[in-house]
Amino acid sequence: MSCNGLKMKDFAASFDLQILNRGNDYEEAVLSITDVNRPGLQFLGFYDYFDPRRLQVIGKAEVMYLKGLTSQERKKAFDDLFLYDIPALVIARDLDCFPECLQSAQEHERTLLRTTETTVDFTAHTIEFLNRKLAPCIGRHGVLMDVYGEGVMLTGDSGIGKSETAIELIMRGHRLVADDSVDIRRVSNQLLGTSPEMIRHYIELRGIGVIDVRQLFGMRAIKIESQIDLVVQLEQWDDNKFYDRLGIEDHFTEILDLQVPCVTIPVRPGRNLASIVEVAAMNNRHRRFGFNAAEELARRVDERADLGSGKKD
Repeated sequence: MSCNGLKMKDFAASFDLQILNRGNDYEEAVLSITDVNRPGLQFLGFYDYFDPRRLQVIGKAEVMYLKGLTSQERKKAFDDLFLYDIPALVIARDLDCFPECLQSAQEHERTLLRTTETTVDFTAHTIEFLNRKLAPCIGRHGVLMDVYGEGVMLTGDSGIGKSETAIELIMRGHRLVADDSVDIRRVSNQLLGTSPEMIRHYIELRGIGVIDVRQLFGMRAIKIESQIDLVVQLEQWDDNKFYDRLGIEDHFTEILDLQVPCVTIPVRPGRNLASIVEVAAMNNRHRRFGFNAAEELARRVDERADLGSGKKD
């Protein structure tokens, strides 16, 4: 699924933009794509391939060109732009607003904003901000932890012990990102997970109830967001099922069209799940850096077998 968009008023508040003219759709207009546009070509009358959904930004280059026009020509340039249903026009560098621009914005009831940032900085920050806010997103049931710098998402049936494992990991010095529900966004080729704001920092423990991790363990026990590097699937131990004992083969699960390393940990009394998750996180990091203990062991066994075969010959 994709996020529906970011309301223009929320974007303006996030960047502390000065409102020069509040358009009639200011409360409801949304930014739905991550691109921004500098309408230099549009001021020349070129509107082929013009996408009105993009945020419009003008800086020193556009202002210097517009200064060379007559008042009537400037008015027409802004009128032509504001005929389109653009979300807003932002003036960068805290530059003065042309009277023709303000008049046209008022006549067409378009939103006109201003920022103190340079055009390049504002454009870069806006694209980065929108890439995160408008990224494809999905919700998953599970617990997300930061373990030795690895983002580990615990999944499994309700009551399998995810929250209990999370508490043990927190007491070992690791950090909670989300419990019960994980909001996942795909930003470029990374999966970033966070908690829904309503339940952020809370964990439900059967027999105790809901606890506030930040209040009980302090700020060191929480993290707002984490990349998802590993999925740990917890399931009840099944004596009739074969569990991988070497780990030579890599297993993955797909989230938002990205492949994420996945391991399955069978649960039964006596197993220290927190310790196993810690080892799984460290082992996943080693694999990502090119070291696979199972393959190294297999290589040593093969070398020993070859040596043994050579002695017999």
